[in-house]
Amino acid sequence: MLRTTRRGATRRTALAAGIAALALTATACGSSSNSSSDPKGSTDKTPAAVADAPAGTFAGKAATGTPVKVGLMNPEGGQAVNMPESRVAAEAAVAYANANLGGLGGHKIELDICKTKEEDPSNLTACANQMVQDKVVGLVEGNTGNGSLIVPIITKAGMAYTSYTAASPEEIATPGSYIWTGGVPGVTIAMAKTAAGAGVKSFTIFVTSNALASVQAMAEPTFKAAGIALNVTSIPVGTADASPQVAAGLKSNPGAVAIVGDSAMCSATLKGLQTVGSTATRYVIQPCMDASVYKAVPTELDGSMLFTTSATDGSDDEAKIYQAVMAKYAPSGAELGGAAASGYQSMLGFIRAVNAGISGQDVTAATVLKAIAAAKDVPLPLGDGIKMTCDGKQLPQMPAICSAGQAVGKVEGGKVPAFTIVS
Repeated sequence: MLRTTRRGATRRTALAAGIAALALTATACGSSSNSSSDPKGSTDKTPAAVADAPAGTFAGKAATGTPVKVGLMNPEGGQAVNMPESRVAAEAAVAYANANLGGLGGHKIELDICKTKEEDPSNLTACANQMVQDKVVGLVEGNTGNGSLIVPIITKAGMAYTSYTAASPEEIATPGSYIWTGGVPGVTIAMAKTAAGAGVKSFTIFVTSNALASVQAMAEPTFKAAGIALNVTSIPVGTADASPQVAAGLKSNPGAVAIVGDSAMCSATLKGLQTVGSTATRYVIQPCMDASVYKAVPTELDGSMLFTTSATDGSDDEAKIYQAVMAKYAPSGAELGGAAASGYQSMLGFIRAVNAGISGQDVTAATVLKAIAAAKDVPLPLGDGIKMTCDGKQLPQMPAICSAGQAVGKVEGGKVPAFTIVS
């Protein structure tokens, strides 16, 4: 439990800033047109994707009930922050649900969309208040690093706040907030378990400087419990040549190293590992699968272990459903990687969680909250087998988290042929 002393408040502020930095790192790189579990990208929209969909994907169970409003907030229209692909994918998920999943509890979903532009506080609060005024039955947040401004407004009005990941303490601890994936805490847990299973005794995490405090706070207890000595090494934001920092992080002779940062930081760190001749196993997260990273250091990326909750490419059913839904319901040429995946995962996660427990009830803000709270073992969209249970017990002290699992697989030839779920 966090103390309320001055020192505790300072630590809490630093942790919140670090979590927000990590969330923005992931979404910023997501604006690339080729960012997914395949760094070479997957943007083609072909009939083959529809034909290859798992049986029952297009069940034709159309929504027939009166429309219900679902809120969607998305950073769009700004100069520095602009992710329209997230909204496009969320809209495709709604069109798919309305035509095949019975909408939301049998009711047609109507999206109430608000674009938050530059993620400016005034825009964020205005959008949140719009959702309250419009009486949406729940809010889906596509991507934000400022959920702390939105959550209090939405939950105070008795509505569910939902998203694929969290970037603030308010999102992970406020009643009425539900987060579909484990985010950075889930990543560190899965990395520690994977390393322990491989017999690793010493481990180094390379992390961007603006997220150092949060990663240390979340990773140190996890690795200690796994019996692994941990070193967390900071890479200053914007560093082009990370060789000095990499050399320092390798002094403990780690059996494996992790890279937690954006695509540019990943490239710089992999280049540093190449320069110093390190043979330690690489653990990477989704931003490292950006096309720019593979182009810069393909030999260093291949053989790495990818930890993700958004496996957009591959042969598993969830990846095929995503590809088919986007092929059928998104505009021609729509992106499949990066922020598109997060918009789809956020929206379809909401729809699946609500539909799992709303049967036979009127669809209201109150019944939506109850349905999500009762959700158990619901497949996470793009999760390659990860399940969502929103009972507040998936990660200690983070009751909003609905799944802690990570899909883990080896990068081979720029792709991940198969994943194993680690939780």
